[in-house]
Amino acid sequence: MPGDTFGIEPGTLSAAGRAPLQRLYFKHISLCISLGLSPSLHTPHILYSDENSRRGNWGNQIEFILTSVGYAVGLGNVWRFPYLCYRNGGGAFMLPYFIMLVFCGIPLFFLELSFGQFASQGCLGVWKISPMFKGVGYGMMVVSTYIGIYYNVVICIAFYYFFMSMTDVLPWTYCNNPWNTPACVGVMDAANRTFANATSGLAAVAVEGVRLPILGCLALSWVVVFLCLIKGVKSSGKVVYFTATFPYLVLTILFIRGVTLDGAINGIKYYLTPQWEKVLDAKVWGDAASQIFYSLGCAWGGLITMASYNKFHNNCFRDSIIISITNCATSVYAGFVIFSILGFMAHTLNVPVSEVADHGPGLAFVAYPEALTLLPVSPLWSMLFFFMLILLGLGTQFCLLETLTTAIVDEIGTDWIIKNKPIVTLGVAIIGFCLGVPLTTQAGIYWLLLMDNFAASFSLVLISCIMCICVMYIYGHRNYFKDVEMMLGFPPPLFFRICWRFISPLIISFILIFTVIQYKPITYNDYVYPGWSLGIGFCMAMSSVICIPIYALYRISRSPGATFRERLRNACKADPKWGPALREHRVGRYAPMVSGAEDGLEVLPLKEKEETKEKEELKEEEEARERKEDVCLTIQQGSNGSTATQNTPNPAVA
Repeated sequence: MPGDTFGIEPGTLSAAGRAPLQRLYFKHISLCISLGLSPSLHTPHILYSDENSRRGNWGNQIEFILTSVGYAVGLGNVWRFPYLCYRNGGGAFMLPYFIMLVFCGIPLFFLELSFGQFASQGCLGVWKISPMFKGVGYGMMVVSTYIGIYYNVVICIAFYYFFMSMTDVLPWTYCNNPWNTPACVGVMDAANRTFANATSGLAAVAVEGVRLPILGCLALSWVVVFLCLIKGVKSSGKVVYFTATFPYLVLTILFIRGVTLDGAINGIKYYLTPQWEKVLDAKVWGDAASQIFYSLGCAWGGLITMASYNKFHNNCFRDSIIISITNCATSVYAGFVIFSILGFMAHTLNVPVSEVADHGPGLAFVAYPEALTLLPVSPLWSMLFFFMLILLGLGTQFCLLETLTTAIVDEIGTDWIIKNKPIVTLGVAIIGFCLGVPLTTQAGIYWLLLMDNFAASFSLVLISCIMCICVMYIYGHRNYFKDVEMMLGFPPPLFFRICWRFISPLIISFILIFTVIQYKPITYNDYVYPGWSLGIGFCMAMSSVICIPIYALYRISRSPGATFRERLRNACKADPKWGPALREHRVGRYAPMVSGAEDGLEVLPLKEKEETKEKEELKEEEEARERKEDVCLTIQQGSNGSTATQNTPNPAVA
């Protein structure tokens, strides 16, 4: 190994110490080439070693960008955005959509990335910035748990459809299947709910109602997610080279096929034709803000977690712009793919596009599959489409599971749990599978939609709003701007500073008010959810929000101070451990805080600790061996000296 060529053991150098050795290595390579020699094919460990060897880092920056793109670009880009676009004025919807992206989406995305990267901690550890608000981190964990449970069920349904497409004729082409309703008349009947085998309501949750094929696919999806995360970001970072890029190839194939079909232009016109009067409608702006907010995955904890594995000086400002724009461009592109096929379906059935357009799971698992049955070689197109859905879902699910695992490992923080992180990942995956079993019953689709409507609704908006207030006003915007400048080498641009302090919190407040005003009891087809189920939904939504005041009260009660005001002030103060995780990065105003292990800082990463201990033991053994040799040499010299004295003649006598 070239690192050993220089007499340096891997992992024993700091970032500053690696730089001269890197330059020496490159000179070594150049010299070998100039002399016509073959340089070593091995890459020195120092060039690609983790900056934070205790937690690990991304293998390279591409892995982080692809993972974040896979996290943000999910199923909602395919089944929600196109529907919102045509419902809210077609092309006119793009105006409020991109305005909300610029003033809310990208700033919040940058805020969360910089937050996690600066502290190199997950969604719990970052709240050393103001310990009283650690409940926000617990709220993020609760939200990620709910989403992870039902999101993997959607992936398992896509797996089921993918396997069912491996036939000469797609099963949902005809009405002779056990799941069909009595009113089924082929693709004309919107009640042909293949994907859920839905019953008359939420009551059908008995064990005998579990659909074994769906349960098997759920187990498969959790196994796939676990295996991809078995080594954390080291393994998932390699998988995303495929999972984050292949969906774009499938979208392009489906788009090319779609636009060549009769009626495709009508579908695209229906999707894009602007109705400018809609721009004056507050509901359109509310939908645009909500879609941007939920689509980017803000306040889930995933962005903070993924950024925590970046190297400290990574340019997360650049990354936030690239990922946010890629996410929104994908949504627009997916709209072309969806509506070209729906336009063909409407043309074939001789009905308006509005008759076949749907949203949510209904679009992905009913309307679009029905449209694919009308194509030649329909099983091939169906397999491609559902394979794309599987990959889109997995990209998001990787980050959801990693968010929970990282939060647990960072919070406990012992050497044992860091070494055995795969066990934690396995435990979380098993619990997630067990909690997802009720969603594989006959009434699974009703529970899935209930969780989709309540688990990540207004609770996410509240969490994001409180996070902005804490960072900008409790910790202080000036302090945070200095932190970002210390990390990136330049302060946040003026536009982002204004957005973080004023514009983004106002937009978030608008989304919250809009969500409350526009609330309607959820329905599924003709089924109206009973009151008790809505009560469960509200409890689900509040379970993440309630973490914030409960932990705040707990923290205040444990803080020093004679009065409540003093305790409140102390609970809000940044923890002395807040700041960069590595000692080499704690400079400037953080330097006085570094006094070694007594401050709770990880002065030496875990791997370096072990290597240092081994070196000390070897050094002690070597010193002991040298002492023994010195004693033997002294005795030998003494003996030789006596003999020499006796045998050497006296020159005077001579």
